[in-house]
Amino acid sequence: MTVASMGAACGTSAPADVAGLRRVVGTDLIGARGATPADQRKIDRTVVGICAAAVWTKAECARHGEGR
Repeated sequence: MTVASMGAACGTSAPADVAGLRRVVGTDLIGARGATPADQRKIDRTVVGICAAAVWTKAECARHGEGR
């Protein structure tokens, strides 16, 4: 395998559908700092979308609620 072909196999790219990503992540997180119960609800709503879309694993989603 040449260096050029290895480089072509690794990398990042923008989401194929930004509108779809926006629907999953939402806009609740904008401005939330986690300092108030309202901020925490915004964070939780964002996590729900990420977990529902299976962006995070089930274990990662379960860890979000730990410690509360």
